[in-house]
Amino acid sequence: MKVLPRHLAGPGPADPRTAWPFPFDEEWTLHRSKNGSAFALSPCLQLWTSLVPDPEISRRGTWTIAASHVPFGPAAWQITFDATTPVELLHGVHSELLDLYLEDLHSDRDHLFGDEDTTPAYEAYAPLFAHGWGHSVKTDGTQTFLSWDGLGGVRHQYAATGSDGPAWRAWGGHLSEPLWQARFSAGTPLALVAAFTASFISTEPVLRTVEDIPTQSRRHLYIAAPTPKPAPGIPPVTPPPPGPKRTR
Repeated sequence: MKVLPRHLAGPGPADPRTAWPFPFDEEWTLHRSKNGSAFALSPCLQLWTSLVPDPEISRRGTWTIAASHVPFGPAAWQITFDATTPVELLHGVHSELLDLYLEDLHSDRDHLFGDEDTTPAYEAYAPLFAHGWGHSVKTDGTQTFLSWDGLGGVRHQYAATGSDGPAWRAWGGHLSEPLWQARFSAGTPLALVAAFTASFISTEPVLRTVEDIPTQSRRHLYIAAPTPKPAPGIPPVTPPPPGPKRTR
């Protein structure tokens, strides 16, 4: 079935190739192990992403993206996702990552390390306002955006406070016990954060089986009504948008 909202739909397919759009036939490297771990590396050896599963914990492991100024050097910035993060959100960030990499490769710009990152923070959270998300600001230098159902959020550390915590944090479910979390360190290209929030609020349904969907979120999901197929030889008629149905 196809369901909404996607932040409550469960992780979906665990195959890294579903999350990673990288051209592995064009010098990108993919390593996979028997335990389910996977590692992808760019041709320049400065950009890598991985999946380390851990079935013993509730969030099943971690996806990580990192970039370094020199091959195999310390990370200049890093993004981590729980393995329970919906794969569509992961794909949105990795697709933007590949776009930035290719733009840097074919120009003299440097989006991946902030030198050319002119994306204002507003672009990452403006779509949340447009979708009716709540907004609160605290004097500790953070602002928080909550989805209309209260079961998803994005927190932005907009002012330096001396903390080494993430510059951006997002979650699905209740904050006290989230289904998944994502963390973006300081220095992460804001275009990647914007790609993540755009996928977060997307109204395009995602495909899941009943078993895929977390038990605690099932009553909050909607089933997207299918579009009826026209009979052979009869031109299709565009119906009015059908209303979503709640799962039971």
